[in-house]
Amino acid sequence: MSVKLVVIGGGSSYTPEIIEGVIRRFDSLPITEISLVDIEEGKDKLIVIANLAKRMIEKSGKTIQLSWTLDRRQALKNADFVSTQIRVGGLNAREKDERIPLKHGFIGQETNGAGGIMKAFRTIPILLELAEDVHEICPNAWIINFTNPAGIVTEALLKHSAHKKVIGVCNIPFNMIHSTAEILNADPSQVKIEFVGMNHFVFGQRVFVDGINRTDEVLTSLARENLDYSPANIVSLGWSKGFINSMKLLPNPYHQYYYQTTDILSKDKEALKEHGTRAEIVKNLEKSLFTIYSNKDLNVKPKELEERGGAFYSDVACSLIDSIYNNKEDIQTVNTFNDGAIAELPNDSVIEANCLITKNGPKPIAIGSLPAQVKGDILQMKSFEELVILASISGDYNQAYQAFIANPLIKDERKVKSLLDELLCAHKECLPQFNKGGKGNE
Repeated sequence: MSVKLVVIGGGSSYTPEIIEGVIRRFDSLPITEISLVDIEEGKDKLIVIANLAKRMIEKSGKTIQLSWTLDRRQALKNADFVSTQIRVGGLNAREKDERIPLKHGFIGQETNGAGGIMKAFRTIPILLELAEDVHEICPNAWIINFTNPAGIVTEALLKHSAHKKVIGVCNIPFNMIHSTAEILNADPSQVKIEFVGMNHFVFGQRVFVDGINRTDEVLTSLARENLDYSPANIVSLGWSKGFINSMKLLPNPYHQYYYQTTDILSKDKEALKEHGTRAEIVKNLEKSLFTIYSNKDLNVKPKELEERGGAFYSDVACSLIDSIYNNKEDIQTVNTFNDGAIAELPNDSVIEANCLITKNGPKPIAIGSLPAQVKGDILQMKSFEELVILASISGDYNQAYQAFIANPLIKDERKVKSLLDELLCAHKECLPQFNKGGKGNE
């Protein structure tokens, strides 16, 4: 049986990793057709990526048919899996998401705080349109979403589209497992972490290596200074011994924004003066990557891609597809409906959790009650995410305001209106839902 994969955002610099993942799994996961899809603005990058992908496939000797197109609906015909990796507004929009909040005295980051909210506002309507197309054209296909903010986007699709075969993925749990394996000098395949929470706000409750509980060793190591525990796009400030010993949970790198807010804001302001925003750094990285990709002698994924920050998340998606197709019933960490896994959250809340992966999708493993020390934070974050989704769909200014004021990285009613107004104005072209008559901003 052959399998067709459609990659929405095929011109992304991450696509070679998907191609590599497909080639590597070909014997067990016979993806014989890949269609790369992008928009007119991304056409040049799409062609570069497609040519590199073609060379990679030719080198592998695998019988994979590759196509690339700007016609999404045509590409979706007979699709079995649809992966999404889009950035509405491109890196220019990301730069605004990072620069404008800093100007107002808030952290500027692409998936957290005000920047993350704006990314969701731009992205959710577009992916809801995609979900409707998938439901009409290839209703049996799984949407594998790793467009950020992944958890919020996944919940929006599951709750507000007719298509329910949607799973969100992120590289952070993968990163945490590999970082933990490095700390313990262990094989990553033998490391298991019990995750609890949601995308970019997930904690590790316990760490096991070959079934042996080694949580205390990891936490002790994390309390030491100068221990790097972050992907390339997040500079680690380390964790204090008091924080780790008191919380008794494994934080993820994004928790720095919420529990070290003052220091992160100061660092980001200094970084802005020295070399600009992370978006500007990524623009240079992308330019360099596409120069490398354009080399006609290149027929493998280049190592330089690892510097991009989200490296390996495409591999996570390929592993998920493999497990669904082969009904592996293995355990992976994905974003899906809570379905009773966390006692305090509704069944239709999307969480990031360890799940049994079957041909019928993910089955979350019961977690029980939230840890008391982070229960309030997690419930607040979930409430905030729900407000973001509602505002993204309605385009209602007051709902957008509510989402901003509910975010822990903002929460300042004296500053929130000017911040929201400037961001809405800066992204006006990508936010048609907020530009309808009668919404108002008073």
